[in-house]
Amino acid sequence: MYERKIPLNLNCGLDLIGEVLYGKWKIRLLWFINEGHQRPSELQRKIPDASRRVLNIQLKELEEHELVSKIIYAQLPPKVEYYLTDFGKTLIPVISALGNWGDQHEERLRKVILKR
Repeated sequence: MYERKIPLNLNCGLDLIGEVLYGKWKIRLLWFINEGHQRPSELQRKIPDASRRVLNIQLKELEEHELVSKIIYAQLPPKVEYYLTDFGKTLIPVISALGNWGDQHEERLRKVILKR
């Protein structure tokens, strides 16, 4: 079983949201699920740089944090679809605001990121 090397620090809202959204693809996963891309294969096509394993891990973490839930259809081959919970839907305006900020500062952010 995985054991944390660094203890959790959940003293403020930023710590809490960092714990829930930490992961390279989680914000994109939430956004794409909200847009209607619900099957794991659809999400993989929308985020081709991420491995299937990493996406599955991050989807599981989002599920554990009650932001997404999944439906498993009893058929062969099994079919799985993810959807945002009501709690997960409350994050969409926040993600949208972050995306708008990135769009407004796109040129500056690209320059700073590519400078490294």
